[in-house]
Amino acid sequence: MNEQQAEWAAKGVDITKPSIARAYDVVLNGKDNFAVDRAFVGEIVKVVPEIYDVATYNRQILGRGVRFLADQGIRQFLDLGSGLPTVRNTHHVAQEVAKESRIVYVDNDPMVLAHGRALLVENDRTTVVTADVREPESILGDPEVRNLIDFTQPVAIMLVGILHHLHDDEGPQRIVDMFMNAVPSGSHLFVTHFCASSQDARDAEEKFLALLGTGRFRTEEEIHAYFSGLQLLEPGVVPLPNWRPDGPVPDELTIGQKLMYGGLALKP
Repeated sequence: MNEQQAEWAAKGVDITKPSIARAYDVVLNGKDNFAVDRAFVGEIVKVVPEIYDVATYNRQILGRGVRFLADQGIRQFLDLGSGLPTVRNTHHVAQEVAKESRIVYVDNDPMVLAHGRALLVENDRTTVVTADVREPESILGDPEVRNLIDFTQPVAIMLVGILHHLHDDEGPQRIVDMFMNAVPSGSHLFVTHFCASSQDARDAEEKFLALLGTGRFRTEEEIHAYFSGLQLLEPGVVPLPNWRPDGPVPDELTIGQKLMYGGLALKP
């Protein structure tokens, strides 16, 4: 264990097992990860060679989705399972459209808090909270969350690339419903999710579950169900490159381009 690893271990970071946030950092070509995270990604690459591209597609739809929400007048963003800070985070995009936008990042990885606080120290409309998305009551009642988010006004509930890390018995639909029940009419739900769109996707699910312990690849119908009771906006639940693209998209998508689906809905 080197000095840097020892320092993180002292802060409660388990450097012996891959983490969701750090593995995502690897595929985004970040530097906040360890050998165990890179080894995990190396195994996933054997099944899905495009996994680095998939991370880019997810990052791109986050930018397009946040920009769309800000253009619709949304000024509050609750980014759940946000991961480690990287380029073009939610607050960068939202505050470019409207400087008064307020963003709360939530993640259960202590590295996210450490890095996030350092980056956001000069931004008083943005904060990072360490909490578990599986405990909505704790997040919704957190003083830091309530300091920035006014739950009487519309909120963007962002579950970008996180629900697939919840097992079926952890009640992902219940969690979505609890967050959406806590926000008023005019709020939005933004979801991206691994999709069981091919045999390669199902093979990747086996790898994720075996090596990371999470990574549930759900069907298009299962992902669509998260938006039940909401007004699903065009183009619906689609492969990430097809959601309001900034440029042309190929007629035939690759396996990687169909590995994740996403959608955005309005609470009437």
